[in-house]
Amino acid sequence: MKIDTFNNALFDLLEECPTPYHATAYFQKKLSKQGFVALDEGESWQIKKGQKYHIARDGSLIAFSLGAKTSLDNGFRMIGAHTDSPSLQIKPHIRTSGSPYIMAGVEKYGGVLLGTWFDRELSLAGLVSCTSRDSQVAQVLIDFKKPLLYIPSLAIHLNRKANEGIEINVQEHVSPIFGQGEDQDLPDFIEILKTQIKKDHPDLLLNGILGYDLFCYDLNKPTVFGFQNDFLAAPRLDNLLSCHVGLEAICHAGENTNALLLLTNHEEIGSTSSSGAMGNFIDLFMARILKDPEQRAICLHNSFLLSLDNAHATHPNYKDKSDGDHLVLLNKGPVIKINASQRYASSALSASIFRLIASEVGVETQDFVMRSDMACGSTIGPLTAAKLGITTVDVGAPTWGMHAIREVTGVRDPQSLYTVSHHFLNRSTLPIAL
Repeated sequence: MKIDTFNNALFDLLEECPTPYHATAYFQKKLSKQGFVALDEGESWQIKKGQKYHIARDGSLIAFSLGAKTSLDNGFRMIGAHTDSPSLQIKPHIRTSGSPYIMAGVEKYGGVLLGTWFDRELSLAGLVSCTSRDSQVAQVLIDFKKPLLYIPSLAIHLNRKANEGIEINVQEHVSPIFGQGEDQDLPDFIEILKTQIKKDHPDLLLNGILGYDLFCYDLNKPTVFGFQNDFLAAPRLDNLLSCHVGLEAICHAGENTNALLLLTNHEEIGSTSSSGAMGNFIDLFMARILKDPEQRAICLHNSFLLSLDNAHATHPNYKDKSDGDHLVLLNKGPVIKINASQRYASSALSASIFRLIASEVGVETQDFVMRSDMACGSTIGPLTAAKLGITTVDVGAPTWGMHAIREVTGVRDPQSLYTVSHHFLNRSTLPIAL
């Protein structure tokens, strides 16, 4: 797949998916077009060899294809990633008193790099729970897709030490403004939501609104930049880039292997939820398609997980924040993430398998380790490896500005990661007896 073609498809995904819930809906539509049959967790399944299926749960998704010429005893080639990104989540009550402006209180969702959210136009998207005319509770997706909110910074004239570093208090300093209340007859927030729901879902017989999970997001489009167009900047690269790679890979998986894509929600806040990597989504899936415990144990023993999540690239202005012996550059190939405390699930074995597979398709790899005097982040890799007991490697596209409202990777990095992932799912056998 050509670099421009792959990146343009990634850009479409990023623009259409401001929240994990939008991402899951987007993936389900694409998978259905590719012949994957939707399954419902609340119904019985009739799984057939040589067929393709997908299941969704609260911002998470499992898609899988069963090889026509292989047994489940040979295991799954699994790709894992997460659908959520750091953001600002709107609190239930909108602030309308004590200020001439209408403002929204927010909570941090994940490790937000707060300074990057100031002084830019923001929109709003997410899930709304509402009652229909027949007194049923329904959840609907909404996306305003227009400038609604703004968080102004304090002028340097009022804080002369701003460039020396300032402490940002989320409660006091990060309340987005979306209206001027004194001189305008502005409808209340619930009425604003009702209007948007009627626009996005004209056939819904809406009665009332009971609650919402709404997130702020950056309206600026993804872009390629640099003197020679070397770089790609966009919101939510961590981790929709990896989701895109996994989705394209499983859509182009052949019929000779068992392939599985696991996309989970809530990684940025610890994965402890019914749809997170600490939940039972993947456990119940495995138990339902492999009812015999011994057969399930054999399948998982022979499975391999490629855990995809963006990796820190060495920052040219902050080289002292990286391990000098492990330089990570944009456009120089996927990054294998290694940590002695298993914050990443890579081992010498699993990393070697990935390096070999990458070399077979002409893709170079890089290695990332944290400085030994700095704390290390983590991924769904160790959680899933521990839960299922499968060999796992943690890999990602090199990234600057991780957890900023806009992040940067190399223009060639998404396609390089896809090339290896595609080969991983389609190679006739894994290069080792696990």
